Amino acid sequence: MRQPAAVLCHDKRSLQTLHSALDELGIDLVNCHSGHQALELVMSGRASTLIVDFDLPDAEEVIRMAALLPPSQKPALLAVASRAWPGTGQAFQSGASRILYRPLQAEQLKEALEAERKNSSANRRKSTRYEMKTLVYLELESGPLSGVSIDIGEHGLAVQAPDPVPVSSNLAFRCVLPGTRVTLHGHADVMWASDQGRAGLFFTKLSSTARKHLKSWLNKRNAQNKDKHKSAVHDLMPPADAHVSFSVSE
Repeated sequence: MRQPAAVLCHDKRSLQTLHSALDELGIDLVNCHSGHQALELVMSGRASTLIVDFDLPDAEEVIRMAALLPPSQKPALLAVASRAWPGTGQAFQSGASRILYRPLQAEQLKEALEAERKNSSANRRKSTRYEMKTLVYLELESGPLSGVSIDIGEHGLAVQAPDPVPVSSNLAFRCVLPGTRVTLHGHADVMWASDQGRAGLFFTKLSSTARKHLKSWLNKRNAQNKDKHKSAVHDLMPPADAHVSFSVSE
Protein backbone atom coordinates (compact mmCIF):
# COMPACT_ATOMS: atom_id res chain seq x y z
CA MET A 1 0.00 0.00 0.00
CA ARG A 2 1.36 3.42 -1.02
CA GLN A 3 2.07 5.73 1.92
CA PRO A 4 1.40 9.45 1.36
CA ALA A 5 3.94 12.18 2.06
CA ALA A 6 2.67 15.53 3.32
CA VAL A 7 4.40 18.26 1.31
CA LEU A 8 4.23 21.96 2.17
CA CYS A 9 5.84 23.68 -0.82
CA HIS A 10 4.64 26.30 -3.32
CA ASP A 11 7.60 26.20 -5.72
CA LYS A 12 6.41 24.52 -8.95
CA ARG A 13 9.84 23.26 -10.05
CA SER A 14 10.52 21.72 -6.65
CA LEU A 15 7.06 20.12 -6.60
CA GLN A 16 7.67 18.49 -9.99
CA THR A 17 10.94 16.98 -8.78
CA LEU A 18 9.36 15.86 -5.52
CA HIS A 19 6.43 14.25 -7.31
CA SER A 20 8.67 12.24 -9.68
CA ALA A 21 11.08 11.09 -6.96
CA LEU A 22 8.33 10.15 -4.52
CA ASP A 23 6.42 8.26 -7.21
CA GLU A 24 9.49 6.12 -7.98
CA LEU A 25 9.65 5.24 -4.28
CA GLY A 26 5.97 4.29 -4.18
CA ILE A 27 4.98 7.37 -2.19
CA ASP A 28 2.02 9.59 -3.05
CA LEU A 29 2.59 13.33 -2.78
CA VAL A 30 -0.14 15.23 -0.92
CA ASN A 31 0.28 18.92 -1.70
CA CYS A 32 -0.78 20.70 1.49
CA HIS A 33 -2.07 24.26 1.35
CA SER A 34 -1.31 25.05 4.99
CA GLY A 35 0.90 23.96 7.83
CA HIS A 36 -2.10 22.77 9.82
CA GLN A 37 -3.19 20.49 6.97
CA ALA A 38 0.29 18.96 6.79
CA LEU A 39 0.47 18.43 10.55
CA GLU A 40 -2.99 16.88 10.72
CA LEU A 41 -2.01 14.33 8.05
CA VAL A 42 1.01 13.36 10.16
CA MET A 43 -0.92 13.33 13.45
CA SER A 44 -3.63 11.09 12.02
CA GLY A 45 -1.06 8.57 10.78
CA ARG A 46 -1.98 9.15 7.14
CA ALA A 47 1.52 10.41 6.26
CA SER A 48 4.85 9.10 7.55
CA THR A 49 6.93 11.67 5.65
CA LEU A 50 6.81 15.47 5.98
CA ILE A 51 8.63 17.73 3.52
CA VAL A 52 8.54 21.47 4.22
CA ASP A 53 9.81 24.43 2.19
CA PHE A 54 11.65 26.40 4.86
CA ASP A 55 11.26 29.62 2.87
CA LEU A 56 7.52 29.68 3.70
CA PRO A 57 6.40 31.90 6.62
CA ASP A 58 5.00 29.10 8.82
CA ALA A 59 7.64 26.48 7.95
CA GLU A 60 9.60 26.76 11.19
CA GLU A 61 6.48 26.30 13.33
CA VAL A 62 5.43 23.23 11.33
CA ILE A 63 8.84 21.58 11.73
CA ARG A 64 9.01 22.43 15.45
CA MET A 65 5.56 20.91 16.01
CA ALA A 66 6.37 17.72 14.11
CA ALA A 67 9.63 17.37 16.03
CA LEU A 68 7.66 17.27 19.32
CA LEU A 69 6.03 13.96 18.37
CA PRO A 70 7.14 10.67 20.01
CA PRO A 71 9.25 8.22 17.94
CA SER A 72 6.24 6.01 17.18
CA GLN A 73 4.48 8.94 15.47
CA LYS A 74 7.31 11.21 14.31
CA PRO A 75 7.59 11.43 10.51
CA ALA A 76 10.70 11.46 8.34
CA LEU A 77 11.23 15.22 8.42
CA LEU A 78 12.94 17.01 5.54
CA ALA A 79 13.33 20.76 4.88
CA VAL A 80 13.79 22.35 1.46
CA ALA A 81 15.78 25.60 1.32
CA SER A 82 17.54 27.90 -1.14
CA ARG A 83 21.26 27.09 -1.43
CA ALA A 84 22.16 30.73 -0.73
CA TRP A 85 19.82 30.88 2.27
CA PRO A 86 21.75 31.41 5.55
CA GLY A 87 19.33 29.68 7.92
CA THR A 88 20.40 26.04 7.62
CA GLY A 89 21.31 25.94 11.30
CA GLN A 90 17.89 27.35 12.18
CA ALA A 91 16.21 24.56 10.22
CA PHE A 92 18.18 21.90 12.10
CA GLN A 93 17.47 23.63 15.43
CA SER A 94 13.77 23.48 14.58
CA GLY A 95 14.02 19.69 14.28
CA ALA A 96 14.53 18.94 10.58
CA SER A 97 16.40 15.68 9.97
CA ARG A 98 17.86 16.71 6.61
CA ILE A 99 18.18 19.84 4.47
CA LEU A 100 17.56 19.61 0.71
CA TYR A 101 18.72 22.55 -1.39
CA ARG A 102 17.14 24.04 -4.48
CA PRO A 103 17.28 23.21 -7.30
CA LEU A 104 16.34 19.77 -6.02
CA GLN A 105 18.18 16.77 -7.48
CA ALA A 106 16.04 13.65 -7.84
CA GLU A 107 18.80 11.20 -6.89
CA GLN A 108 19.81 13.12 -3.76
CA LEU A 109 16.18 13.40 -2.77
CA LYS A 110 15.58 9.66 -3.17
CA GLU A 111 18.72 8.82 -1.16
CA ALA A 112 17.63 11.15 1.65
CA LEU A 113 14.09 9.75 1.70
CA GLU A 114 15.25 6.13 1.74
CA ALA A 115 17.69 6.83 4.58
CA GLU A 116 15.06 8.67 6.61
CA ARG A 117 12.46 5.95 6.10
CA LYS A 118 14.93 3.32 7.36
CA ASN A 119 15.80 5.45 10.40
CA SER A 120 12.14 6.12 11.11
CA SER A 121 11.23 2.41 10.91
CA ALA A 122 14.12 1.48 13.20
CA ASN A 123 13.15 4.12 15.76
CA ARG A 124 9.55 2.92 15.80
CA ARG A 125 10.60 -0.69 16.37
CA LYS A 126 12.89 0.31 19.25
CA SER A 127 10.46 2.73 20.89
CA THR A 128 8.02 1.76 23.60
CA ARG A 129 4.30 2.07 22.96
CA TYR A 130 3.16 5.69 23.01
CA GLU A 131 -0.27 7.21 23.18
CA MET A 132 -1.16 8.87 19.87
CA LYS A 133 -0.74 12.64 20.02
CA THR A 134 -3.02 15.25 18.50
CA LEU A 135 -2.87 18.95 17.66
CA VAL A 136 -4.34 21.41 20.16
CA TYR A 137 -5.24 24.91 19.00
CA LEU A 138 -5.29 27.67 21.63
CA GLU A 139 -6.80 31.12 21.00
CA LEU A 140 -4.56 33.54 22.88
CA GLU A 141 -5.01 37.32 23.06
CA SER A 142 -1.81 37.65 21.04
CA GLY A 143 -3.09 35.23 18.39
CA PRO A 144 -3.50 31.47 17.85
CA LEU A 145 -0.94 29.02 19.27
CA SER A 146 -0.68 25.34 18.30
CA GLY A 147 0.56 22.58 20.58
CA VAL A 148 0.74 18.81 20.87
CA SER A 149 -1.34 16.99 23.47
CA ILE A 150 0.58 15.20 26.22
CA ASP A 151 -2.53 13.60 27.64
CA ILE A 152 -6.26 14.19 27.87
CA GLY A 153 -8.44 13.48 30.90
CA GLU A 154 -12.05 13.97 31.94
CA HIS A 155 -11.39 17.40 33.45
CA GLY A 156 -8.56 18.77 31.33
CA LEU A 157 -5.54 18.20 29.16
CA ALA A 158 -1.78 18.74 29.21
CA VAL A 159 -0.17 20.27 26.14
CA GLN A 160 3.35 20.83 24.82
CA ALA A 161 3.70 23.97 22.69
CA PRO A 162 6.79 25.29 20.88
CA ASP A 163 6.49 28.53 22.92
CA PRO A 164 5.40 29.26 26.53
CA VAL A 165 1.64 29.31 27.17
CA PRO A 166 0.49 32.26 29.32
CA VAL A 167 -1.44 31.44 32.50
CA SER A 168 -4.94 32.72 31.71
CA SER A 169 -8.66 32.04 32.18
CA ASN A 170 -11.48 31.06 29.82
CA LEU A 171 -9.17 30.26 26.91
CA ALA A 172 -10.87 28.96 23.75
CA PHE A 173 -9.37 25.71 22.43
CA ARG A 174 -10.08 22.89 20.01
CA CYS A 175 -8.50 19.52 19.35
CA VAL A 176 -9.26 16.20 17.69
CA LEU A 177 -9.48 13.22 20.02
CA PRO A 178 -6.50 10.99 19.10
CA GLY A 179 -7.39 8.20 16.70
CA THR A 180 -10.82 9.66 15.89
CA ARG A 181 -12.44 12.35 13.75
CA VAL A 182 -14.18 13.89 16.77
CA THR A 183 -13.23 17.53 17.44
CA LEU A 184 -13.58 18.99 20.92
CA HIS A 185 -14.43 22.69 21.13
CA GLY A 186 -14.53 24.47 24.46
CA HIS A 187 -12.92 26.83 26.95
CA ALA A 188 -10.35 26.11 29.63
CA ASP A 189 -8.26 27.76 32.34
CA VAL A 190 -4.49 27.44 32.04
CA MET A 191 -3.78 26.19 35.56
CA TRP A 192 -0.01 25.91 35.15
CA ALA A 193 2.60 26.59 32.49
CA SER A 194 6.35 26.05 32.23
CA ASP A 195 8.96 28.13 30.44
CA GLN A 196 9.52 25.15 28.11
CA GLY A 197 6.02 25.40 26.58
CA ARG A 198 4.27 22.72 28.64
CA ALA A 199 0.91 23.64 30.19
CA GLY A 200 -2.08 22.13 32.00
CA LEU A 201 -5.60 23.17 31.04
CA PHE A 202 -8.73 22.68 33.17
CA PHE A 203 -11.96 22.45 31.18
CA THR A 204 -14.45 25.20 32.11
CA LYS A 205 -16.88 24.98 29.21
CA LEU A 206 -17.63 21.85 27.18
CA SER A 207 -20.92 21.09 25.47
CA SER A 208 -22.87 18.03 26.58
CA THR A 209 -22.10 16.42 23.21
CA ALA A 210 -18.38 17.06 23.62
CA ARG A 211 -18.38 15.60 27.14
CA LYS A 212 -20.23 12.53 25.86
CA HIS A 213 -17.61 11.97 23.13
CA LEU A 214 -14.79 12.54 25.60
CA LYS A 215 -16.22 10.09 28.14
CA SER A 216 -16.70 7.43 25.46
CA TRP A 217 -13.12 7.93 24.20
CA LEU A 218 -11.70 7.73 27.74
CA ASN A 219 -13.64 4.53 28.49
CA LYS A 220 -12.24 2.86 25.36
CA ARG A 221 -8.70 3.99 26.18
CA ASN A 222 -8.92 2.78 29.78
CA ALA A 223 -10.29 -0.56 28.62
CA GLN A 224 -7.23 -0.99 26.38
CA ASN A 225 -4.80 -0.08 29.13
CA LYS A 226 -5.99 -0.40 32.72
CA ASP A 227 -2.93 1.42 34.08
CA LYS A 228 -3.20 4.37 31.72
CA HIS A 229 -5.09 6.56 34.19
CA LYS A 230 -2.04 6.58 36.47
CA SER A 231 0.20 8.18 33.83
CA ALA A 232 -2.62 10.48 32.75
CA VAL A 233 -2.84 11.94 36.26
CA HIS A 234 0.95 12.31 36.34
CA ASP A 235 1.02 14.10 32.97
CA LEU A 236 -1.68 16.57 34.02
CA MET A 237 0.28 17.58 37.13
CA PRO A 238 2.56 20.65 36.89
CA PRO A 239 6.35 20.09 36.63
CA ALA A 240 8.67 21.65 39.18
CA ASP A 241 9.43 24.70 37.00
CA ALA A 242 5.79 25.54 36.21
CA HIS A 243 4.04 28.82 36.93
CA VAL A 244 0.84 27.80 38.77
CA SER A 245 -2.50 29.61 39.05
CA PHE A 246 -5.30 28.46 41.37
CA SER A 247 -8.00 30.74 39.93
CA VAL A 248 -10.88 28.99 38.17
CA SER A 249 -13.50 30.71 36.00
CA GLU A 250 -16.99 30.87 37.45
